[in-house]
Amino acid sequence: MTTAYLSLGANIGDPEGQLVSALRRLASAPGTSLAAVSGLYRTAPQGLTDQPDFLNCAARIETALDPYGLLALTQSIEADLGRVRTIRWGPRTIDIDILLHGQARLDGPGLTLPHPRMLERAFVLAPLLEVWRDGEEPAGISRTALEGRLSDLGDQPVVRVRDRQSLLRQIQGVE
Repeated sequence: MTTAYLSLGANIGDPEGQLVSALRRLASAPGTSLAAVSGLYRTAPQGLTDQPDFLNCAARIETALDPYGLLALTQSIEADLGRVRTIRWGPRTIDIDILLHGQARLDGPGLTLPHPRMLERAFVLAPLLEVWRDGEEPAGISRTALEGRLSDLGDQPVVRVRDRQSLLRQIQGVE
């Protein structure tokens, strides 16, 4: 099994419900288990700013899937939840980005690892740090480096709106 880190976001429809549905599907996918989930964060859109705020979270998963197998799974989940790719950085029902997949470094068709813009986005880094496994350095990236980058992105506010335990209970159907 390989540890992978994902970033999830949504800003139209029922963003929280869509994130929970996506996380449930990831947790139940063959060869994949949900190891940790962050809390939910409300963030302003970037790129195209004339759209609703986003809800974002991060997940750490254990997977037997290779990077392209995981990409196929995440894109299938997005399609099932109504994702239609129209405007780059535009509104979306769900977005699931693979940030890291073990030690993989690749720049291939449809997938670049580590994610090429993850270090530029506070809405990725804040939740990612919640699920980061101590002592781990996938693709040579350390917790210290992530914390330093997040500190540099103070002009990109992220506001936690739900804690990780509460979100995990909702994913598990307890709440």
